[in-house]
Amino acid sequence: MKMRLLILAAAAAAAVLLLQVSAAGAVRTEPLLGGWHPIKNLSDPYVREIAEFAVKTRNDQAKTGLVLEKVAKGETQVVAGMNYRLVLEVKDGADPKSFEALVWDKPWEHSRRLSSFKAVQGKA
Repeated sequence: MKMRLLILAAAAAAAVLLLQVSAAGAVRTEPLLGGWHPIKNLSDPYVREIAEFAVKTRNDQAKTGLVLEKVAKGETQVVAGMNYRLVLEVKDGADPKSFEALVWDKPWEHSRRLSSFKAVQGKA
């Protein structure tokens, strides 16, 4: 009889803990540290600023003349600052191209870095 009560008590405690964990996850609205989250508004001026920075930095490094057309996709990741992973549609002369740019941004320290800029096959 005691063993049965202990098992029931343990099961009840596990159920309560499971409910608390799932309830806490359901109300979480801030980004999870380290996880990638889609950017809801790709036309946000700050996202555009990050995209323009990526294209300008790439142009300066590679001596190219890419022109940003639009941000096709984007995600953010909270780190010691913010990572932006953007798929950019650009013009290279008359040719449309797509690139994935990874930009690390820490605005409170006025620090920003282009971590990668690589071609994406086809249009995004």
